[in-house]
Amino acid sequence: MKGIVLAGGLGTRLYPCTLVVNKHLLPIYNKPMIFYPLEVLVKAGCKEILIVSGPSLGDFAKLIGNGDQFGLDSVLYAYQDKPDGISGALKLAKSFVGQEKFVVVLGDNILFDDITPYIKEFEQEPKGSCKLFIKEIDNPTAFGVAEIKDNKITNIIEKPKNPPTNYAVIGLYMYDHHVFDLIKDLKPSKRGELEITDINMSYVNQGTASYALLGSNWLDSGSFKTLFEANKIVAQMMGEDHVNM
Repeated sequence: MKGIVLAGGLGTRLYPCTLVVNKHLLPIYNKPMIFYPLEVLVKAGCKEILIVSGPSLGDFAKLIGNGDQFGLDSVLYAYQDKPDGISGALKLAKSFVGQEKFVVVLGDNILFDDITPYIKEFEQEPKGSCKLFIKEIDNPTAFGVAEIKDNKITNIIEKPKNPPTNYAVIGLYMYDHHVFDLIKDLKPSKRGELEITDINMSYVNQGTASYALLGSNWLDSGSFKTLFEANKIVAQMMGEDHVNM
């Protein structure tokens, strides 16, 4: 299955650090942030990767190159000329995907689950479906929040002040080429962005969205707090408990 890493955006939650550096190039302990989602895809067997970014695209090409260091067959790069949302970035992957199913991960999402079993599950699911990933967290108000009934997602509420559940929809998704038909008809939100939640809700409303509940650590490392937490978690996982964090 092909893999896509979305590494665009302005990284405003990390200003001023991201005024001159793309946030996905910032370090998480001993590696650039983007290495973590890349390694999740590689571990799951993805051999062809597309990286989508904006003006920093050349920096990613210099860092990752042709993917030899990850054992990849190829790495391609797509330029996003304006930060118009996750769906806006994803639409640039249409020619890369072709008619295949694929997995996409946001470049600031740090997760440690092996997603190989979920890829195998999704390969058996019918065309026109998607698989979403959720994680139970203490305070999901900064994310899309899933309502679940009878083992199905029934609704996704974007950044609710009073979340009905603690199930955050994280930045890991599986689709096939039908998603590009949905993106084509998508209207910008009040933020002026093409929202991925609107795409995912289309699948929910059609009854074609499945989901997986992640059990390991997960962080959206796009803020100073979560960037610090991600560094601490990775350091501890590597046995660096003596590090004063």
